[in-house]
Formats: sequence, structure tokens, C-alpha cells
Amino acid sequence: MFPRLSFSSGWTCGPAVVGAVQIMVGLFNVGLGPGRTSTHPGDLSSLGAAYWLGAVFIVTGVLSVLAGRFPSPCLTGFTVFMNIVGAIFAITAIVLYAIDLSAASLLWMCNNSSDDNCRKVALFAQRLLTYMDVTLIGLAVIQLCVSVLSAVQGIKALIGGMEEEEEEEACSTTPV
Repeated sequence: MFPRLSFSSGWTCGPAVVGAVQIMVGLFNVGLGPGRTSTHPGDLSSLGAAYWLGAVFIVTGVLSVLAGRFPSPCLTGFTVFMNIVGAIFAITAIVLYAIDLSAASLLWMCNNSSDDNCRKVALFAQRLLTYMDVTLIGLAVIQLCVSVLSAVQGIKALIGGMEEEEEEEACSTTPV
């Protein structure tokens, strides 16, 4: 029921590959979450955003794998719904990580001290935080693309399945 995704170059991939990408994006979100330093109240660390974003991405990936392995209209429909939710959460992740990226200053940790070592460590940590945010934004963009593509292909599969059922009904009810 859940078709292979095909790209303009002719390269195709199955739901297992799409699901694996989504699961990996979710694991990166969850894995990099504990390494984040809270820079101000209401930032990603205090919201726990990496955890709930990662959980949604992992669930979406697992459902994509299951829909490819055990195709049924119900599971495919729920997978399409979860891929739409995953796309919305990917957009949310891009926005949240971009906001965090713009406000990622750790120089406050030095408490206006003139200690150069403190400033060097704070700038190094700030650079790491920036790289993490950029990486997670890139992964969220990948999640967005994969989720949208997977949802579109799932909708096409559901519509194609409904058209096949209508054709079978028309053939079986027509007197010969």
C-alpha cells in the first residue's frame, strides 16, 4: 500500500529508508538535548524541546517503517497523518533552533570578570552551541522534506487504493 518514494533523478527509496532517516533525526535531537546549556529562561533547554521534537520524529519514523512492512489503509492513513504532524514539528524545530541560534551567548557565565580564560571557554562553548543549532536546523530541514514527501506519497497510495476498489466494485456489479 505504501509506495516507494521516487525522486526526479529516478532514484527510489522505500519506507524503511525514509523511516530510518526520520528515526535518526529524532535520535540526534534526543542525543544532543542533554548537551545543551540553558542560556536564558524559556530557551530550548528549559522547554525540553529536543526531547519532544525527537520523540515525534522517532514515532513518525517507526510508523513509516511499519506502514511499509505491513501495508494497510488504516496504518497508511495514520502514517500520513503523523508525517504531516512531523512536518509541522520540523518547522517548529527550525524556528526554535533559529531563535536559540540568534540568542546563543554564553559570556554571561563570566560575571563581568576580566579573566581571559573564562571568556575563552565561554566563547568555545558558544561556538559548540552554535554548531549544534546549525546541525539540528539542517536535520530539521531534512525531516521536513522527508515528511512532506512521505505524506504526499502516502496520500497517493491511499487514493490509488480507493480507485482500485471502485474499479473492482464496478467490474463485479456490472452484469455480463
